[in-house]
Amino acid sequence: MSNIPEAEIRQIVERVLHQAMGLSKQSNAVTAQEISGAADKKVVAIGSDHGGFELKEVIKADVASMGYEIIDAGTNNKDAVDYPDFAHKVAVLVGGGKAWRGIVIDGAGIGSCIVANKVPGVRAGMAYDHASASNSREHNDANVLTLGAGLIGVNLAKQIVKTWLTTAFGGGRHATRVDKIVAIEKQYLK
Repeated sequence: MSNIPEAEIRQIVERVLHQAMGLSKQSNAVTAQEISGAADKKVVAIGSDHGGFELKEVIKADVASMGYEIIDAGTNNKDAVDYPDFAHKVAVLVGGGKAWRGIVIDGAGIGSCIVANKVPGVRAGMAYDHASASNSREHNDANVLTLGAGLIGVNLAKQIVKTWLTTAFGGGRHATRVDKIVAIEKQYLK
């Protein structure tokens, strides 16, 4: 992981694109920001099983009100379903680059966390308070958050989500550790 701020990386990419394509800075050609897609649009994929459906609907509206674009990966009602199906959908959207981050809500948050972490490129973390939300982002660069609707209330869930979405990855010594996580994952992708 780099300690270079994201905005500076975008500027570098844009300069390289303009140089490679022979474009002036004033050109109307595609910009690096337009090319980078989901990370710039701040797309958040949200999914739940039946136990997390009501909380998902609240969180979905709250996240949208913060200016994020939402992909609702289901479920769409309180009929019984299996959490792995929805955790997998969200994780694939994040791991595949279609979503910047993902949030999955089930009864306890544990099962969805396990499922999401099976998808390459995903670092899912379950949060149950401000500290775990902050730590999962700052120390682990988590890109999927799982919540247990049966364990936390609506107000706490909203606070956790806001903290998680707005906490930056700390880099530094944490980057070395995340790099090791990624390297371990790559060992099993062969």
